[in-house]
Amino acid sequence: MKRIVLICLLSLILIPVKSASILIHMDEKQQNHLKAYGIAYWILQNDVELYWLLNYRGGSFLIDNIKDIENECLIRGVSYQIIANAQSNAILQEIASPEVNMDAVKLEKPPRVAVYSPKDKQPWDDAVTLALTYAEIPYDVVYDEEIITDKLPLYDWLHLHHEDFTGQYGRFWYAYRNQSWYQENQKNAEALANKLGFNKVSELKLAVAKKIRDFTVGGGFLFAMCSATDSYDISLSADGLDICESMFDGDPADPTAQQKLNFDNCFAFQDFTLSTNPMEYEFSSIDATRTRRIPEKEDYFALFEFSAKWDPVPTMLCQNHEKIIKGFMGQTTAFNKNQVKSSALVLGENKAASEVRYIHGEFGKGTWTFYGGHDPEDYEHKVGDPPTDLNLHPNSPGYRLILNNILFPAAKKKKQKT
Repeated sequence: MKRIVLICLLSLILIPVKSASILIHMDEKQQNHLKAYGIAYWILQNDVELYWLLNYRGGSFLIDNIKDIENECLIRGVSYQIIANAQSNAILQEIASPEVNMDAVKLEKPPRVAVYSPKDKQPWDDAVTLALTYAEIPYDVVYDEEIITDKLPLYDWLHLHHEDFTGQYGRFWYAYRNQSWYQENQKNAEALANKLGFNKVSELKLAVAKKIRDFTVGGGFLFAMCSATDSYDISLSADGLDICESMFDGDPADPTAQQKLNFDNCFAFQDFTLSTNPMEYEFSSIDATRTRRIPEKEDYFALFEFSAKWDPVPTMLCQNHEKIIKGFMGQTTAFNKNQVKSSALVLGENKAASEVRYIHGEFGKGTWTFYGGHDPEDYEHKVGDPPTDLNLHPNSPGYRLILNNILFPAAKKKKQKT
């Protein structure tokens, strides 16, 4: 009897309050943009109908008025409004007008999220992991063993942590080879490669990169930041080649590797030149970190505006309360524009510097998105720096771009609310 009463009570709780909706606005009046994404994910977990209002007040969310959602917004400190049905219908009519660049997209199912990251503690922090944790979006950590043993099909969305897919240990050898964390990382990486049947770490990383490629081809959503962007494509382009010097894998690199690179294997980049100096903290000419001459106070990039009705995916990826985003450094800070493939869609760039910061593309049935830089709220994040406290940056437009990528896979159908 108690169980029946409890079920009845829960059913009553989830009955929408008639004639009203909840609008979670995402413009400059939102007090916690990042937590709002967590609310949206939580709503999807509870099978409640949710609409993302593209280009309306910074990419707002519209939901039927359910008391539990209102309470959750209050608990998490997310701003919202209760609006009458007449008002929500007026908003939807405004959005539907062919004269405005807006649309209402239904979000259907929360994506299953995985973060590719080593299990041992690293002397740096990952912005995506920080964002997911702060927004209270659940995720699993996977690494080489899970990927080699085909665990990726369990997930819809995969983030690549600050990583080196070339097997050169992040090119940290020159500066950190005598540090205990570097030596321990190399020891663990070699042991894992041997355990999984590979002679070299570079061979394991290439196999992992191919598994991730297959995940994307099959319909997966791939997101990468910092060195996990260019090192990933470099690894694929160097399939069958040795581009690692002896301090990384015990034997010299192929001196003719540059001429043998296959750029057709790459997701995003082409015609790049490898860095062959092992003392250089750089993988190739893809990255603009060493050649850019932009003072911190002038370091910004602009988001592109797309047609919400005709190009909903790039529109979703660029939803923000600001269109000019503060730049930030990383091992891979930005991509030289002339080495980005024409098939890649540029979402954000610094046009004056001819550098691209945020790009997207399709691969097979899936998509990939690459975002340059390490931490949107730590301009020059260094090894050993403390993690960013997102309680101090709840409205970060740079972090919003990360969380856009979490939600857009939920928009499987473009269907307007009536």
